[in-house]
Amino acid sequence: MPETFESVFGQPPEVRASAPGRVNLLGEHTDYQGGFVLPTAIPQRTEVDLARNGTREHVLYSANLKRSLRVPVGEVGSDFAPYLTGCFALCGVQEGLNAFITSDVPSGGLSSSAALEVATLRALRELYHLDLDDVQLALLGVRVEHEFVGVRSGVMDQMASSLADTQTLLLIDTRSLERRPVPLPPNSEVLVIDSGVPRRLAESGYNERRAQVEEASRLLGVKELRDVTDPSQLDVLPPLLRRRARHVVSENARVQEALGADAARFGQLMNASHASLRDDYEVSTPEVDRLVGLLQAHPDVYGARLTGAGFGGAVVALVRRGQAGEVARAVLPAYTAATGIQGKQVVP
Repeated sequence: MPETFESVFGQPPEVRASAPGRVNLLGEHTDYQGGFVLPTAIPQRTEVDLARNGTREHVLYSANLKRSLRVPVGEVGSDFAPYLTGCFALCGVQEGLNAFITSDVPSGGLSSSAALEVATLRALRELYHLDLDDVQLALLGVRVEHEFVGVRSGVMDQMASSLADTQTLLLIDTRSLERRPVPLPPNSEVLVIDSGVPRRLAESGYNERRAQVEEASRLLGVKELRDVTDPSQLDVLPPLLRRRARHVVSENARVQEALGADAARFGQLMNASHASLRDDYEVSTPEVDRLVGLLQAHPDVYGARLTGAGFGGAVVALVRRGQAGEVARAVLPAYTAATGIQGKQVVP
């Protein structure tokens, strides 16, 4: 029998909330430079059940990890605890809580951490009747990443988990936080494959990339690279910073062009995005490049790229409607033969 809150804690939960993972089709590594992003929610979700336990200690149980953590109220803890205790702290929780977490959101580029934060914050909003709208809730999740987890993430992941649905893309202006739904190009659907290459954001160079583009903005005298309108402005930068900044500037332009693109052009923009992430931002891996290349070569694939922070994790492809399963069945064995790694179809 699968574990439940009741089987672990001997009582029913007071509240239950969930939030989806997300996949980003275009606009990678731009959300901490005021850029534009085009994510969509995925069907997989993280669920968090909460109840007060009458003590001064939080008891956090992960059904996926089969592991329980005990953290005194007011402390952060380690392992997966900061994702929850950070939410507790920012919401002013002063009492012990029992938390039961279960998730089918894969780790590695699909915002499993944002889904956990948003689900936790939704549960706290209900438990304590907090006056938080969905944008405010997402921004609290970003603060959890920065202040408790130690990853200087942008706003896209939590905004997408809090606001996106699985039927449309969500264009987000990460400076103003304005957003609007955008339909997928006609005759297309989204395919997501987990490369089987694990990654860890905090140790993988994410914070380093962010520091590099912030330095590039400073040298250019702009608030954020979103304010660079002419790519030739980047010529004054040192070579490494020029490459990093060129990715952000060109990626913003790709998102803007994609808004009116048909499936074929949208796919070309995804291919260009991957090349930029690989060559200018240097966040891909040989295995991910191989998987993306196999997808790009398939006749029913319009385009493919890594998604998320990179350094492993998931890839996303825009494919001919109704062909996602067939594409995955063709590509995954070839990927395993080439790399010895077992990939996995995640969406649909």
